[in-house]
Amino acid sequence: MYNQYADMLVALNHGDAVNSMFVPEMAGPSMNNYYKRLSVVSFDWENLPNPYDNFSKEFFYSLDSDIHFLDPAWAITQENWDVTDIEEVTDNIGPFFGNFYSGTHADPQEPYSEDYQYYTLWELFSHVATVFRERERYEQLRAVHEELIETIQTNLPPEEDRPTAVRVTLGDGQFWTYHINHPGFWLADTRPLEADDAFMDETWDGLWGSVGYETMLEADPDVILHLWGMTPRYDMDSVRESLTSHSVGQELSAVKNDRVYAHGMRYQGPIMNLFQIEMTAKQLYPDVFGEWPTYEDGTPYPEIPTGERLFDRDRVAEIITNG
Repeated sequence: MYNQYADMLVALNHGDAVNSMFVPEMAGPSMNNYYKRLSVVSFDWENLPNPYDNFSKEFFYSLDSDIHFLDPAWAITQENWDVTDIEEVTDNIGPFFGNFYSGTHADPQEPYSEDYQYYTLWELFSHVATVFRERERYEQLRAVHEELIETIQTNLPPEEDRPTAVRVTLGDGQFWTYHINHPGFWLADTRPLEADDAFMDETWDGLWGSVGYETMLEADPDVILHLWGMTPRYDMDSVRESLTSHSVGQELSAVKNDRVYAHGMRYQGPIMNLFQIEMTAKQLYPDVFGEWPTYEDGTPYPEIPTGERLFDRDRVAEIITNG
């Protein structure tokens, strides 16, 4: 299943129902790095198979799942898959229940493009909660999220006082770039903060684009949010070293002002979303929401003093474990 659905099941206290997950060696530790701040919440990922290693009908038969949190519109884009394979798996094993393209509001392929529905992260979570008959847990967690969003949006500074920002991944001498305010649950942690997107007017051919150092310097964002920076995939010390050692990179305002931050995952479920909204708020608006603590590679989500937290960890943990 997609990582966001695994996080949803953990939130509903059904994490043990997960029997496979994309890139578990990256997503699993990243999820647990958030859960460590919820005391008794954890996720056992280490023996989960990765569908990317064997995306075949045989793999689905071996799992024998009651339901597949996977978008059939995405599945048919994979090698040797078409609609007849989707129908076979649905009839003989279990239905598909996923919505990949709500991540960016990209267009799915036919025959799924007609009447395809886009949902927010929390709308998707609502549907998953219905499947697992966990409406009460969902409603309680949604209330936490709504209170967090209200706290954020009632305290945002005027538009003219907001920083310019980019969400990027640095690699091979270029920046893979993402918008921060567009529709889609990939941006469910940046869009509520309403910062000034340094590449707002750029239209990329696909889900993201790429720019070189010179183009990044022309935009010169106040803040750089490095996607995947809090996962095992990237070492932020190395990222910062690459920037400061580059003749153009070292001229970036975000580099000079030490505002290059490790950021989370775009495949986020509800628990991750709460933490990543809080994280983004502190990284973008430290004067309003409190300073973002120093993050060390390979460590859990930083401990934030009780009075500076933007949502109640104990309340969330209680909802998950006791309903």
